[in-house]
Amino acid sequence: MISSSDLIVAIGPALFEVVVPGKGDSEVRDVFLADPQEPATGQPGDLVLGLGLRDAEDAVELIERCAAGNASGVVLRTALAHEPAVVAAAERWVTTLVALQPSVTWAHVVWLLRGVLDRAAAPDSPVAGDAGVHQELFALADAAAAIVDAPVTIEDNQSRVLAYSSGQDLTDPTRVSTIVGRRVPAEVIAHFRARGIFRRLARSSEPFLVPDGPNGIRPRLVVPVRAGGEWLGSIWAVVDGPVDESVTAELSNAASVLALHLLRLRAQADVARRSAIDRLRTILRQFSPDNPVDVRLPRQPWRVVALGSPDGYDVPQQLDLWESTGRRHGWSEPQLADLDGTVLAVVTDTDGPGSWSWLQKLVRDQPPGTYAAAGGPARGPADLPSSRAEAVELLGLVRRGVAPGPALRVEEAWHVLTVHRAVTSLDTTKMDGPLATLLRHDIEHDTGFVETLQAWLNYPGQPQRAARELHLHTNTLRHRMKRIGEIAALDLSDPRERLALQLQIAAVRTEH
Repeated sequence: MISSSDLIVAIGPALFEVVVPGKGDSEVRDVFLADPQEPATGQPGDLVLGLGLRDAEDAVELIERCAAGNASGVVLRTALAHEPAVVAAAERWVTTLVALQPSVTWAHVVWLLRGVLDRAAAPDSPVAGDAGVHQELFALADAAAAIVDAPVTIEDNQSRVLAYSSGQDLTDPTRVSTIVGRRVPAEVIAHFRARGIFRRLARSSEPFLVPDGPNGIRPRLVVPVRAGGEWLGSIWAVVDGPVDESVTAELSNAASVLALHLLRLRAQADVARRSAIDRLRTILRQFSPDNPVDVRLPRQPWRVVALGSPDGYDVPQQLDLWESTGRRHGWSEPQLADLDGTVLAVVTDTDGPGSWSWLQKLVRDQPPGTYAAAGGPARGPADLPSSRAEAVELLGLVRRGVAPGPALRVEEAWHVLTVHRAVTSLDTTKMDGPLATLLRHDIEHDTGFVETLQAWLNYPGQPQRAARELHLHTNTLRHRMKRIGEIAALDLSDPRERLALQLQIAAVRTEH
């Protein structure tokens, strides 16, 4: 399942703009091309494309018919979608209204949307997924190579090779390394970055020639691939020198077709990612043997880890940040999901990328404010929810400085958790016993007897250390303890009374 809002977000702002959000949970199952001459608007779950509409009146009528037929949303050209009457109708009927950029044909929109919907329906199927798009990319690479009469690679905006043409053996060692490694070598990226190549790619749509460089790097004709002002990738052709303007014009046309393929590829990957996150989220929330969820997890045993990021990141940004950080440090398939406002990871209890020991080291190398709290071992899916609850609880204590950070597991903080659970179960509004008496005395007489008692209990049999903690002389401390005994009935020889007092004091301190 994919909702109309998720579908539009997956494809991105290069083509679509949500004008009216509508019902956020409305499921999209298919695309329907509406004919203004026909009354039909598809079936419930259809995303309706309003082509051939003459004016705002036609658009309003289409929205009303779609709302009556329980359609998932309506896509209109930008000019019509922003008409006040059209916007008002969508808001009145709580219908998702989407604006489509004028430069894209309806045929391409249908192809793009149906590819993403196929991916959402079968997220683990290579047939419904991105395999077809990859094959088309290789065909586009060969077509571009034929236009420029030179070997070509198609790369995304992270310098990863998505496809390449034939004839790469006639290039240079750098291109061969790029093909073999499926990405441009780091030293070559550094060379191009120093020459401002990537800055130019990010800002311009015009093809340009990159001159030859060190270590036998031959000249390259580079064609930026953009959609709606967004830089998606580029075409790189190894050439002997300047290229005729008619050739670059043809390559620019090919780049506009390629942009749609890259959008579809990105959208399908985003849908697969969202599906994987949703399934992991389900199994972390509650395991049900009667309704098993297909989740790809590493070899057992596992741990659930609650992750904290520096201030300034919202939850989706934190999820993206942890995923990119994990991949950059060797975790090829990060098992990450967000649940109830916390980013969670499922790691192994072994070694290597994706393990708890690996994550500990990674967290300690991150900026201040980065935390990881691991729940107990999970021997099977049924143990994941309890491990998750422990991790979230421990993360809260690490954030507040109650438990040491930045990376901690429950076995190392059992005593902190035990005290925390006992303290949080106490109702401080109904405090009774000697501590209540001392609290009232401190308020009425501006004394610090509760603080004195706390230091005495924290350092049993060590009055000198307790006195240093309070910046008092030892005799002054003893005098205060005698006075405390006169005010409140205390039996500090009883271990249970000492424990109860410590818990009560901790509860009062936590509240304040």
